[in-house]
Amino acid sequence: MQPEMIADYQCNTGEGPLWHPLEKRVYWTDIPNGKLFRYDPASGQHEQCYAGEPVGSFTIQTDGALLLFGECGSVAVWRGGAPEYIIRELPAEREARFNDVIADPEGRVFCGTMSNDRSGFGRLYRLDLDGRATQVLDGIGISNGMGFSLDHKQMYYTDSAARKIYLFDYERVSGALSNQRVFVETPKGEGVPDGMTVDASGYVWSARWDGSALYRYAPDGTVAQRIAFPAKKVSSVVFGGDDYMDMYVTTALVGHSKAEEGEGAGALFRLRSDARGVPEFYSRVRM
Repeated sequence: MQPEMIADYQCNTGEGPLWHPLEKRVYWTDIPNGKLFRYDPASGQHEQCYAGEPVGSFTIQTDGALLLFGECGSVAVWRGGAPEYIIRELPAEREARFNDVIADPEGRVFCGTMSNDRSGFGRLYRLDLDGRATQVLDGIGISNGMGFSLDHKQMYYTDSAARKIYLFDYERVSGALSNQRVFVETPKGEGVPDGMTVDASGYVWSARWDGSALYRYAPDGTVAQRIAFPAKKVSSVVFGGDDYMDMYVTTALVGHSKAEEGEGAGALFRLRSDARGVPEFYSRVRM
């Protein structure tokens, strides 16, 4: 499988690709520049569709709106105009921002923040359907990629700073997480795990920041496949397309030159996969 460059906006931190099944388009964000983009594979057209406050990540609501997770712990619904805020800020995140999120099978959202010198450690929250946020983890370096096992009894969660993907037992009715253990720990000097998704065979696909690759892990944590990229900072991945066999992969430039970061750094790539994905869950958070 050869990565195909689809759209090169030279994103500082291209992140969070998400297939919108109602629109049949893929969306992604350039976090620090406060931009969202979308690509329509039917027409081959792509465009910037949002400019505003930085968006760490987002989910898709059942009505097709995007649920944006941003700075200071803010959460807002976006329908193409001005964002409508559900949460303006979380007290512990006034000097931080959300980094990666995922909707769960019930429509809640697990949303993680990252550490910095002002706010201390990052945290993982669960945003319930009524819009209330509950902290479920603390002491996090960089909250990143998440995913669910096919039976919806386990949840994967990445802390990039620790170079680890964790596995939790997940209780669907309550949204509770328990029994934390390490699923994968990446070797030192080979980049860190970033965004991820789970395919229809239960294998985990993890983007490798500063590792120039996308990795596929078997359910026992062994490496099943490695796909090389010209860009050094491979940041996230999602399945899309009518058959969920197209993989969309974001990369980052982070203010450096392409000579340093590799061809296509900051671009969106596509792979035609020999694996099939599963649709991501809709969020169902009420205003």
